[in-house]
Amino acid sequence: MFAVDLHAHTRFFHGRRRLGDRFDPVGVRALARAGRRRGLDGVATTNHDYYTPFSSDDVTLIPGIEVSTTHGHVLVVGPDPPTETVPLEYTPTEVVELAHERGCAAIVAHPYRGSDVTNDRFADVPFDAVEINGKHPRTRPLVEAVAATRELPVVAGSDAHFPFEVGRAYTLVDADALTPESVVEAIRDGRVEPRVAGGVVDELLRRGYRRIHERKHPNEVLAKSAAAIDRLATL
Repeated sequence: MFAVDLHAHTRFFHGRRRLGDRFDPVGVRALARAGRRRGLDGVATTNHDYYTPFSSDDVTLIPGIEVSTTHGHVLVVGPDPPTETVPLEYTPTEVVELAHERGCAAIVAHPYRGSDVTNDRFADVPFDAVEINGKHPRTRPLVEAVAATRELPVVAGSDAHFPFEVGRAYTLVDADALTPESVVEAIRDGRVEPRVAGGVVDELLRRGYRRIHERKHPNEVLAKSAAAIDRLATL
């Protein structure tokens, strides 16, 4: 079994691609070192709408990208993710097709934050897994209910934007060796187990994030909470 954080970023800011390209080599080193200290075996680098290949002596880096689809974010993880995507250009269906064409797994990212990918209109989209997000582990019952309805495995990722956040949620991957291909195979076969760290620091980080999010998006938080509760009641 390998402990892999399937959702992490090499920098704390969005956009500014040129600045990011200069910062990312520093960010990925800090991310990998933090992952090693956390006891992780691997980390998927899933920057928003672009992928840059990196390697590390600290942990195995799994290629990935977080695609901003027309209806929410989808993680594409595996040996050959697209190098760049245009935000809001692709539907969830198109991203899943693209992922599978490139030998990657397509994972629903933070389904109850800025996403309606789990709505019934996308029930037939062949996702490979649903994510428990490290920023919102309280949604775990909702994620597990959706996954059970669609017969999908559940994975977990930290959604780290700062190195110290890595590993607050991760996935145990049952494989003989840790490679991008073996991670994809394990996800599709259901040989994965989500884990959420329960330390004091992790809980303080989550509380802080919730307060920031509630202040920035009060109406969205109320609407999403009500919708999630209604959906869980119907499952």
